[in-house]
Amino acid sequence: MITNHDQHWMKQAIELAQKGEGHVEPNPMVGCVIATDDQLISSGFHQAFGDSHAEVNAIANAGVIPDSASLYVTLEPCCHTGKTPPCTQAVIESGIKRVVIGSTDPNPAVNGDGIKALEAAGISVISGCCEDACSQLIAPFTTTIEHQRPWVIAKWAMTLDGKIATRSGSSQWISNEQSREVVHRLRGRVDAIIVGSGTATADDPLLTARPPGLRNAMRVVVSSRAELPLESQLVATASELPVLVTAGLGTDPNKISALQGKGVEILNCPTDSPADILPLLMIELGKRGCTNVLVEGGAKLLGSLFDAELVDEVNIFVAPKTVGGASAPSPVTGQGLEWMNEAHQWDTTSESIGNDVLIKGRRCR
Repeated sequence: MITNHDQHWMKQAIELAQKGEGHVEPNPMVGCVIATDDQLISSGFHQAFGDSHAEVNAIANAGVIPDSASLYVTLEPCCHTGKTPPCTQAVIESGIKRVVIGSTDPNPAVNGDGIKALEAAGISVISGCCEDACSQLIAPFTTTIEHQRPWVIAKWAMTLDGKIATRSGSSQWISNEQSREVVHRLRGRVDAIIVGSGTATADDPLLTARPPGLRNAMRVVVSSRAELPLESQLVATASELPVLVTAGLGTDPNKISALQGKGVEILNCPTDSPADILPLLMIELGKRGCTNVLVEGGAKLLGSLFDAELVDEVNIFVAPKTVGGASAPSPVTGQGLEWMNEAHQWDTTSESIGNDVLIKGRRCR
């Protein structure tokens, strides 16, 4: 039975796990607490990829563990040897008699076997404590396991009337300085930043985190014809941070050679259709170990991703401005849906960023 004390300590473990964001990928974020009903004994979290797991850190910090203590961990302990020894063995050797787990591990190398190993050692195991929150915590990891692609975050800034630029194309700046700082922090924890060729050409973005973040993201340009100006900032910095450009069938070989000569990597795709290029790109990024990717536009690319149901999370910055105009662009185009009852549903939260509002949403499955 899951008690109020169990839920209290699991929530503490979830907060601990979040400290690993940006450090642990492609591993999942995991937190662990060892406690009696009303007393914290120790805690730990997975701090960096390749380092000790949360359970091992919590046990190491515990000293003498009383018989009445339970171990609370957001994710089922691993039972295989990877970068580190199996956590189940550490738990068994610690003498802990009760383990409370948030969510099972979707990794086929674990996926319930960790629980079986603990139970076989005589440990009482309670599963499913704060399960929804713990499952959300590892959602990007789960996506890489189940779909062999990264977790896709779509980001845009828009006015109150839903415009990402004026009718003349003016867009700097919609959001305030604080919101742009939030975007740079987001850039600094993802594995790739993706834009369409139109955005890459019109805005000439650098697509880096400033100041540098926890991770150095690959810059990706989606194009059916490898469209990226040789004089762009992306090309100029390709030797410093990777740049990947997609190229469909029929792309001019000279254009490919020119980009490659500047250090740009080309992903050749056996199709001309952007709708077909995007899934291929996501699978390729998954093969490269990308866990989280950020898509920053433009509207055509975002529309294609929504049409393909490849967006898992949205980060939308809404500024208290209006610009109007029938021809002023909206953030998402594409084919779209025909009927409102088909509309995608999102679990959302909102927060104020200065006078902007940041709306975060995760796709309801």
